[in-house]
Amino acid sequence: MMSTYRSKPMPGDNVTLCEVPQGLLDGLPKEDQRAISEIVGKAVRLNDYDDAGRAELEFIDNEGVIHFIYVSPDFIRIV
Repeated sequence: MMSTYRSKPMPGDNVTLCEVPQGLLDGLPKEDQRAISEIVGKAVRLNDYDDAGRAELEFIDNEGVIHFIYVSPDFIRIV
């Protein structure tokens, strides 16, 4: 039986943010810093990759606010 495992997440996949990249939270409001920190290790949606190759992640925080962040694919894993 062939494996369907893919190492590179594709748009539409659920992924986890393994850690917050250095500098990502710098200068952000405390609410955004908290929301991003809280998704580490949780499933979020990979929307697409931008022209620089960064993964666009989308998630909704505990207050119902939609967030979009861009991170290197090195920081995400397929759920």
